[in-house]
Amino acid sequence: MEQQYLIRLSENRSLNTIYKMNITSLPSPPSGGILEHIQSFLTSKDIPSYRFRQLVHALQQGSINFEDVKELPKPLREQLVSRFGITPLPLTIVESHSSKQVEKILFETRSKAKIETVLSHYRSGWTSMCISSQCGCGLGCSFCATAAMGLMKNLTADEICAQVFHPHWQRKLPDSIAFMGMGEALANPNIFTAIKAFTTKGYGGFSQTRITMSTVGFAPHLERLVREFPNVTITLSVHSPFPEQRAELIPLETKFPLADNLAVLDQYVSTYNRKVYLAYLLIKDLNDTEEHLDALVAMVKAQYRPELYHISVIRYNQAFGANAAYQQPTAEKVSMFVAQLQSRGIHATKRTQFGSGIEAACGQLHATYEQKKNRSK
Repeated sequence: MEQQYLIRLSENRSLNTIYKMNITSLPSPPSGGILEHIQSFLTSKDIPSYRFRQLVHALQQGSINFEDVKELPKPLREQLVSRFGITPLPLTIVESHSSKQVEKILFETRSKAKIETVLSHYRSGWTSMCISSQCGCGLGCSFCATAAMGLMKNLTADEICAQVFHPHWQRKLPDSIAFMGMGEALANPNIFTAIKAFTTKGYGGFSQTRITMSTVGFAPHLERLVREFPNVTITLSVHSPFPEQRAELIPLETKFPLADNLAVLDQYVSTYNRKVYLAYLLIKDLNDTEEHLDALVAMVKAQYRPELYHISVIRYNQAFGANAAYQQPTAEKVSMFVAQLQSRGIHATKRTQFGSGIEAACGQLHATYEQKKNRSK
């Protein structure tokens, strides 16, 4: 059964204003999710359209079960339960860890698949939520804990959206969303429906520019993304400028080479004049040499608008299930690598990282949970 899109409250309007706006002008819900199915169901029963808008408003306020929506007549609530189950909410919380700046939730879907979501608080007051698109991942990247799980399922669009709109967050929605959690987002076609829900006024309301898509290079869907959602921020994982070595880190290189993905981005940059990001995971004595630096600089400078390419250097953290030979470089090495890129005219920064103490790296909380569960048997 399809799950739900929860609804975003605008922080800049009063509750009464929101209620009146939704009652009088709520657009049709994005296609493919449970709200569309509920609306169709109500229409088929000749239920007045304002009842759907009342339900939407209740979900905005954090209602979980249909029975909680007291604005609806009891017989209608019973009909909704009979047709869609006790709750439209597709996720339950299995475990949560938090620190001063990071909160990580392990959610479970109705099919018992477990996924991770991370909310980060930055000192500037900005918040960003890292969400998952798959349970596990089938691409086999050698540095990633999620890859060790294998692919269990693509998340539905509703399961993707519910990570952001879950009542656990008490309607304190993040300033931005990043598809940087479990899974390769562009390998899951449901992410396009999810982005539509996130960006539709009255349902998500996020600007495309507040959404970041991180990919290791699923070129066909990257082309679709830049065509349908050209203002979404794109981060392409590079990790090595050398195809043979990159294929060892990211096996998808053999199917969709880095060069093909860069060609998509070059066309995108020339068409939309927007900055793109290249992620570079720095691993000690593997891809941190002068030779790598030279090739990386040459690669960026060969692009149509090199000034619109920004390299985000990430310090490798050891992860459960990743190649045990990979080692973390020193902080000084990372800073030096960034400085050398900058000195050669490349826009580059070190990515802010925190939360390692609560297994905030992708796949870590899931792995720890499974280890504890196995030990308890």
